[in-house]
Order: sequence, then structure tokens, then C-alpha cells
Amino acid sequence: MTSPLPSPPAASVLHLAPVLPVVVLADAADAVPLARALVAGGLPAIEVTLRTPAALEAVRAIAGEVPEAVVGVGTVVTPEQAEAGTAAGARFLVSPGWTEALLAAMRGSGVPFLPGVSTASEVVALLERGVREMKFFPAQAAGGTAYLRSLAGPLPQARFCPTGGIGPETAPEYLSLPNVGCVGGSWMVPAEAVAAGDWGRIEELARAAAGLGPAGRLRGAGGTCR
Repeated sequence: MTSPLPSPPAASVLHLAPVLPVVVLADAADAVPLARALVAGGLPAIEVTLRTPAALEAVRAIAGEVPEAVVGVGTVVTPEQAEAGTAAGARFLVSPGWTEALLAAMRGSGVPFLPGVSTASEVVALLERGVREMKFFPAQAAGGTAYLRSLAGPLPQARFCPTGGIGPETAPEYLSLPNVGCVGGSWMVPAEAVAAGDWGRIEELARAAAGLGPAGRLRGAGGTCR
């Protein structure tokens, strides 16, 4: 039996689904059933954060066994993590912030990336470097929808995936903004459901999250991340 061919990198993380699940996995054995539940619920893009020793093994498992998922790595804070993530099969990279060295590593990875920003100066600096798609973090603490709405006028070319403190109640307001392509969150992967292996609950929460955004932001839309 031959293995499926690897899927090409996503053109843009922002257009895969209205919500990007932010996943923390303590046990890599949970990775495949979790990914299948999220995909079944309509959330194909999955950010596995590099916050646990199991993270890279989890990415490898999803990349190898759930080809319909678009798995990426988050909490990328060093060039070495960017390299390790893509070597494990990550199809996109997400960082909470950026430096010149980290940006160079993400740009050189060959996959889409979302460097993190929380100020207008950081946004301008990335635009100068040809990067238009970014993570806005920590979204709620950094000014929320009011701040992003203020950026849309002077910096309309920048687009964001706000992450940090966002839930199902606040996500629709973010998604209504013209400079927001998707939001990141973890409410559809509650720790107790993952620990219990309650994949049916996670699929249900994912389906509800997938329905939060306008149809134009669902999987299959175009765009570029660099």
C-alpha cells in the first residue's frame, strides 16, 4: 500500500477557515483523533503549539495520517523551531512575535507563516519587508477589535489572525473586520474533552466555530501569505 502524496503548502493560513484551532497536546497519541474531529467539524487548519515535548511527534502523526488536515506549528520563537516544525511536516508556521533572524528562518522555510505583532510599528516593519499577513497577539490584551479597526485605515494592506483571549462570543466581531482573515482560539479543543477522548464533542464545537465566519472566508479561497 502506497502512502498518499504530501499535500502542497497552503497559499494562505488566513483563508482556510474562519477559526484556526490552537492546540496544546501533552500526548501525541491524541493528535490523530483530534485532527480528524476538527476536520470533520469543518476546521482543516490546525496549529499545534510547541509548548510540550509531544508537539513535534503530534505534527508528524497528523501530517502522516490525516492528509485532509493542514497542520502547522505555533509558538515558534527560534529559527531552530521553524526548521524542526517544517521537518516534522508542518505546512505553516505561527509565532507570537518576530525578530530579523526568526523572520528569515520562517521566510526560508518554504511554507506560509504568520509572524506575531501587537503594535503599529511592528506592522509597518513587516510591511516594509514584504509581509502582509500577521498574527495579532495577544489580541484582547493588546486592544482587541477597537485596535484592529484603527489599523485598517492607515494600514489597509495588512491582514491579521487575532489570537489570545478570543472565544465564540467575541470571534464574530473580529471576523466582521475588513483586515481580519481568521481568528485563533482554543475553545473548540477544551482540555477536559481531549483528556477524555471526547472527539464527538470536539467535532461539534468545531462545527459551530466553522459557522462563525462569512462564506467567503471558508476553505478554498485564494490568497498569499508572503
